[in-house]
Amino acid sequence: MSDELKSLYQEIILDHYRTPRNLEALEGARHATGHNPLCGDRVEVFLDIEDDTVQRATFRGAGCAISMAAASLMTEALKGKSLAEAREISTHFRRMVRGDDEVGDHDLGKLAALAGVRDIPIRVKCATLAWHTFEAALAEAPEPVSTETPSTETPNTEASSTLKGD
Repeated sequence: MSDELKSLYQEIILDHYRTPRNLEALEGARHATGHNPLCGDRVEVFLDIEDDTVQRATFRGAGCAISMAAASLMTEALKGKSLAEAREISTHFRRMVRGDDEVGDHDLGKLAALAGVRDIPIRVKCATLAWHTFEAALAEAPEPVSTETPSTETPNTEASSTLKGD
């Protein structure tokens, strides 16, 4: 990755951390809570879904720059997407930050700014927390998700999935 591209990605992450988009609760929306006890990140994801389309995605939370930027970028990426498209983006994003997919394998737009997280394994959990919380909201999971305990099976996750690896 060129120094110019790294600089652009850093700017995107800092911008979304300093001025998060869609930072609010949505009344009556699907909702889930997630927690990363290793660094204290907490996020709540709210989804307004109509006709199998994400009309709005918002979040509330507190945490490191990576987790808050990831949540902000996620809400922008999901707006207007069908549930199938949203799940596909979630899968591709998580694979990218874990290093399973190359950065250019899928068009993730600004989400690609978080690709560098793959080089800092402890930060992968920060970057994926909002996405696991999104999946829990889709599944209407009653319990909060955690990066350190097994998750309940949600659509588009492996049967043996835990959040430990991402």
